Amino acid sequence: MAAPESEEFILEKLYEYGERLSESKDKTQNESDYMGIIAVAKGSSKAKQLSAQLIPRYFKFFPNYSSQAINAQLDLCEEDELGIRVQAIRGLPLLCKDTPVHLPKIADVLGQLLLAEEGLERDAVQKALMSVLRQDTKASLTALFKHIENSDENIRERVLIFVREKVFPLKNELLHPQEEMERHITDLIKKSLQDVTGAEFKMFMDFLKSLSLFGDKAPPERVQELLEIVEGQADLDAQFTITDTDHIDRLMSCLNMALPFYARGASNSKFFNYINKHLLPVFDKLPEERKVDLLKNLAESSPFTSAQDARSLLPSIVTLIKKYVPRKKTSEELNFTYVECLLYVFHQLAHKAPNMTNSLCGYKIVTGQPSDRLGEDFTEFFKDFVERLTLVEEQAKATNKRLAQGMTEHHKAMAAAKDDAAKADVKVKKQTTSSGLQTCNNILTLTQPLHSKAPTFFGEKKSFSLSWAKPVATQQLNATGSKRTASAANGAGAASGGGKRAKGGDTSSQNQLVNRALASLSRGGRATQVRGGGRSGWRGGRSRGRHW
Repeated sequence: MAAPESEEFILEKLYEYGERLSESKDKTQNESDYMGIIAVAKGSSKAKQLSAQLIPRYFKFFPNYSSQAINAQLDLCEEDELGIRVQAIRGLPLLCKDTPVHLPKIADVLGQLLLAEEGLERDAVQKALMSVLRQDTKASLTALFKHIENSDENIRERVLIFVREKVFPLKNELLHPQEEMERHITDLIKKSLQDVTGAEFKMFMDFLKSLSLFGDKAPPERVQELLEIVEGQADLDAQFTITDTDHIDRLMSCLNMALPFYARGASNSKFFNYINKHLLPVFDKLPEERKVDLLKNLAESSPFTSAQDARSLLPSIVTLIKKYVPRKKTSEELNFTYVECLLYVFHQLAHKAPNMTNSLCGYKIVTGQPSDRLGEDFTEFFKDFVERLTLVEEQAKATNKRLAQGMTEHHKAMAAAKDDAAKADVKVKKQTTSSGLQTCNNILTLTQPLHSKAPTFFGEKKSFSLSWAKPVATQQLNATGSKRTASAANGAGAASGGGKRAKGGDTSSQNQLVNRALASLSRGGRATQVRGGGRSGWRGGRSRGRHW
């Protein structure tokens, strides 16, 4: 017989406790055996491994000792020896399988244990968490999202990864009953959005859009709910400061994220009123890339503007048109991307509030309302506006001619290209030039009807493709979400060519013509990506302050 207190003796006692519990018809009568198992959990390595199996196995029969049992099991999860930790972690779901009152605590602990560095241990934690989630999805998600909302930064990040990679893909399996659980996880996500990075916000929004709750058949009020989440992230109730580049970046990303919701019936009024009040008056002071982002967002959103908002916004748009389309030719090149955006927005807003253009541009549009102001003389306004339109048409035609010449040279260069790298280089140049041609053609299409005293404005039902609406290589962000290079941003990079020769002879002089044409075509692609995942400065004064 083994000596008392020896490892062999302790293991023998453990096996005895386990056998008696296994054979007992009324296990509640075996309290001393279960307490013996808990006590031995502080013994040798082998005793700890065996206790890690036995404590969860008989846990449900001894509710009076639940606290001691859970604490003993959690202590085993922190042992130095990997095998003991893994065994203890695997037993955690059993502690709440038949006693759901303990599930929130177990889910909370498993969320913390996601910090495990060992692959075997981390796998055990993830499997245990999935087991707990399947037992009670609602309570488990609530516990996990508390880590996302308030936890240590490292734990928060691990929980986010788990939710993204393990929970979201199984939403159809886990979220039942569907409507109740989709609403529950939506509410959890909303609470977690007080302090997130741009990448995290996009992840959550993509998931919400995938739910049936907000699917294609969702009523308008649910689409509006999604938009309000985006509006909240954009801080539309905050005072705008031109030096707050983080807020500007976030605002541009949120503007773009909101676009699909307008087509589904949500209102863009709050965004447009904020832009009109805070951004358009200081448009010149915005970073160059953000100017392009803002105008492109306005253009894509404008078909969904209400008549009331159109009336409020039109004066600001006309002011910008006059700023960027001079009445007389100057030494400065026109920014054709600005012009395309502004003219398109002008058409859309004027279509909603046509007689507003009478006092702004000198038109004679009759609606029968006092706001027609037909008794007033706005002849000088009309003359001014038409002169600006004529100037932009002349420059668009001249630029079109240069770009067309450049496209001919690109075709020759493609025929002369001897390897894939050279062909890829020419292809990018062709795409940039093609986009430039479309921008100029769009401008000519937009200006043509505006020469009439009572023009017909393009509305949302008019078939019209904005020049950036289709993929263009120089406008795309790379796969890591990095910003474009400076050459891609201003459109020159794709046409510079580095003095390459084609079979037709030296193309450098022709490239200079194309460069000049492209220099006036701001290529600033939209910053649809959310930035970074950095952990500092995202929201000054809020919680951890995550960066977009």
